Amino acid sequence: MNIQYKKGVLELCVLSLLKQRDHYGYEISEYLSQHIDIADGTVYPILRKLRQEGLLLSYVQEESGGPPRKYYSLTSLGRETYEKDRVEYLTFTRTVERLLSEDHGHDEK
Repeated sequence: MNIQYKKGVLELCVLSLLKQRDHYGYEISEYLSQHIDIADGTVYPILRKLRQEGLLLSYVQEESGGPPRKYYSLTSLGRETYEKDRVEYLTFTRTVERLLSEDHGHDEK
């Protein structure tokens, strides 16, 4: 798949996961890589960028018997941004799907 298609939607996917509940970075990375072909390390720069933009907060939590993990949660700005971007993205994809499925009356040669 064209990498440009994925780049634009990965931030939205991260926000979507965090809307459900807090996650740690590796957990987000593993989930996305099971559903979207992404390179290792793709998610961490996205998490840093979203945190710098004020869309996420991070906190460290000790795990019983394991190392501390950095968790991410949505801020209220993150929730607002997710809702707005989600609507825009779904409208856009429906439009593209409609355009791609239409027969524009041109004969293929």
